[in-house]
Amino acid sequence: MNPAARVQAAIDILAALDGTQQPVDRYLKDFFKARRYAGSKDRRAIAELVFDGMRHRASFAHRMGGDSARQRVIAALLAADSDPATLFTGGYGPEPLSDTERAAIAATPPLAPPHVAGEYPQWLEASLARAFDKDLAGEMSALQSRAPVDLRVNTLKATRPEVLAALQAEGFAAAPMPHSPIGIRIPPGEGNATLTKSPQFLSGAFEFQDEAAQLASLLADARPGMRVLDLAAGAGGKALALAAAMNNDGHILAFDDVAKRLAPLKERAARAGATCITLADTRGGPLWGNGKFDIVFLDAPCSGTGTWRRQPELRWRLTPERLAELMGLQDWLLDDAARHVVEGSGAASGGRLLYATCSLLPEENEDRVDAFLDRNRDFSRDEAGDFRASPAKTGTDGFFAAVLKRT
Repeated sequence: MNPAARVQAAIDILAALDGTQQPVDRYLKDFFKARRYAGSKDRRAIAELVFDGMRHRASFAHRMGGDSARQRVIAALLAADSDPATLFTGGYGPEPLSDTERAAIAATPPLAPPHVAGEYPQWLEASLARAFDKDLAGEMSALQSRAPVDLRVNTLKATRPEVLAALQAEGFAAAPMPHSPIGIRIPPGEGNATLTKSPQFLSGAFEFQDEAAQLASLLADARPGMRVLDLAAGAGGKALALAAAMNNDGHILAFDDVAKRLAPLKERAARAGATCITLADTRGGPLWGNGKFDIVFLDAPCSGTGTWRRQPELRWRLTPERLAELMGLQDWLLDDAARHVVEGSGAASGGRLLYATCSLLPEENEDRVDAFLDRNRDFSRDEAGDFRASPAKTGTDGFFAAVLKRT
């Protein structure tokens, strides 16, 4: 593909993404699968334009005076010090620039308001300001960068020094994580897609997992011999981390209301050697035993605002109505999780409920925990307080976790 054709492809993809809820990375995968003629350089150049158009949608629209896919790509080229006129030439490329577009390119745009500079929907400004106060601009700036590739060493199969040495020998710029004792970080860049072909991955020595999620799993303090319920297990990343923490001694029940989300876990658990995990696609029944667990881990469905570095499209797809719907679901799941936490006996304390989200919003985090504690007086917050992470503060995805103890 010539450079102009790459630009046209990026415009087409951005326009299509405006009409779908499909994640950007999945849409790109399908797009290129149907266009085998696109080489690796073509795919990389197109993907960079598409992700730039999503990450900087507000400021690019502000720069050009409009939010169309074509206008965002023009702004992306300008930001990369490339002259759009040399690429908008017709043929296999985009149609030549219009007089309006040329005028927008030549004009000096007005000063961008905070929500434009920060690349977030204006309606979220009060919530984000509540979360970050004077650090809001810095936090939003950090969310515009590319995320690294974070790996969790599977201690059932290997140690961190062993995996580090092996990955470095394969040519990856792998380094220990600053916070997680079982984490490895690889900078964003070319070649990271080949990690799934690494002998270390194929042998189950590591899994992909952001450092903040690793730390939340460690906060659960899962120990050998425990009964653990992963109540919204998804593809099973937390269940796998908990199995390693328990050294495969005990029982983890992984459940999700949408059974197909659990589908990858069977293969992942086999690769990881996590034999203490049982999958349940229905509520109740013999797999649940007496329905009481020492730990209930609830990684609740949420807005995903903490993952904006990896999924920039989520910035623009969230609506007030969807946020309200999620908050109601989170309340319901918390109350449901509480039913499954083992009660104390005599002087012994009961079990623990760990509530987690990959959200930055207080409405989904502290507010939900406060409301839960008002409804459930037999639970209290752990003395250590809530766990909060963000790209600017911890160098991780945005994440929240609260450990709630049954008294």
